[in-house]
Amino acid sequence: MTHWDVHHLPRADGKTFLVTGGNAGIGYFAAEQLTGTGATVLLGSRDATKADAAMASIRSRVPDAKLGHLRLDLSGLSSIKSSVDSLEIGRLDAVVCNAGVLLEDQPRRETTEGHELTFATNHLGHFVLVHHLMPLLAAADAGRVVTTGSFVGKSAELDLDDLQSKRDYQPKRTYARSKLAQMLFAFELDRRLRAAGSSVLSVVDHPGGALDSLTPSRPVHPAPGGRKFPAGLLLQGKEAGAWPAVRAALDPAVRGGEMYGPRVFGLRGEPRREPVRGKLADTELAARVWAASVGLTGVEVTR
Repeated sequence: MTHWDVHHLPRADGKTFLVTGGNAGIGYFAAEQLTGTGATVLLGSRDATKADAAMASIRSRVPDAKLGHLRLDLSGLSSIKSSVDSLEIGRLDAVVCNAGVLLEDQPRRETTEGHELTFATNHLGHFVLVHHLMPLLAAADAGRVVTTGSFVGKSAELDLDDLQSKRDYQPKRTYARSKLAQMLFAFELDRRLRAAGSSVLSVVDHPGGALDSLTPSRPVHPAPGGRKFPAGLLLQGKEAGAWPAVRAALDPAVRGGEMYGPRVFGLRGEPRREPVRGKLADTELAARVWAASVGLTGVEVTR
């Protein structure tokens, strides 16, 4: 593995990246870090006010930042094509599929299209988004789809007969299942891209244990109070949680089908390549998730 310094990123002048959920949390810090490389970074967010606040925050640290906002509602699958069509760019070097929701302590909710909200936002929306972005990604020299999974997704159990969690809905379990589906999709996507001879790569990352209480202060993320010990020994903040996604988007040594996560037990530290094993390496399961996603969305992600 090549040496990777999270504090001295390679220049990416002339490149364009899209970060979904780039107005807050890990997505915000991924956007801030990518902007510091000289690249143009588009924040995918359904809320223009929050996107403007995030861009102002980034510019307070990167005065010459090249930023834009793509209005994007991943829970509304039928709206995604028009959002992508509004992009006035000829190519896209990478999309970081980061946006996600976890509806703690809330009853099961559905989108206007009848999909369970967490699964629709975290997985199905990104599935449709990548489908519509593929021509722009293919126009880049080596476009990348970077999918942000989750540590909890590794141990989740998918019920392929109930991907919409209509039976025994539990918010945290539904979240974990949606992240597992995302990661399986990303690995299957890379297999299909390689088979098609595409130059586009699909890479997975996960942030480890990224807590608000350990996250550095920003105008969009005020410094939290409270003690940081002992959580800081095992976990990290959301700035560090963005490091694997940023490496997956930038590092020229990255290859399709790889996964990047924190160095220390997969929970904290600088990003490194991790082995892909267990359910994540189950090609049959991934193909079934792909087929189910096509059935639920009506789109097929192609080269």
